[in-house]
Amino acid sequence: MADPTFQRVNRESTASLITRQLREGIMYGHLPAGTQLSEASLAQEFGVSRGPLREAMQRLVQEGLVRSELNRGLFVKELDEAEIRDLYVARTALETAAARIVAKEGSKKTLQRLRRAHEEMRRAAEAGDLPRLSDADFAFHHLLVECSESPRLRRMHETLMVETRMCLTALEETYFDPEDQVDEHHRITEAIAAGDEAAVVAEIEEHMQEALDRLIRA
Repeated sequence: MADPTFQRVNRESTASLITRQLREGIMYGHLPAGTQLSEASLAQEFGVSRGPLREAMQRLVQEGLVRSELNRGLFVKELDEAEIRDLYVARTALETAAARIVAKEGSKKTLQRLRRAHEEMRRAAEAGDLPRLSDADFAFHHLLVECSESPRLRRMHETLMVETRMCLTALEETYFDPEDQVDEHHRITEAIAAGDEAAVVAEIEEHMQEALDRLIRA
């Protein structure tokens, strides 16, 4: 059988670049939940034809960030209570799996990175800077899964965290006592430092339930 002929491709395609920018727009609230995505206006804004734009939006549909309505178009997904609960079920399962790996196999360097991430949360809380605290919270959980060195866990976690980020604007307004948030992450970090897998699971489950309860109230 003859070898297939492959063509050179750019390191990142136009559709991938558009997907990334739209995903970030959804993540950070520049494209709020419920927003209709107009092919014509977005194609003009990006300066591209509709082909790569359609490909990008279909990728977001597959990721669950955009929904398609027959005869109406594409809309940024709105997360209702059931979906938020399901999101936190998935995050709890994934992050406890990652944390158990880190608690069992993590190095001193890994622990130092987690403690630095926790320290950034503490500084943000002391400054009363809720957006910064929200960013630091997000970064802590991203780092936790990254430190597991599991490509599949990291890949799944990235999609979940885009949806989580959509919720964080509401969540940061529910930090009645930011020090509580800092303390929760401190307990997770120290359970990992002790190599206590059972304690790690218990602390993450409690933390996720607290965050979920605040979101549902919000």
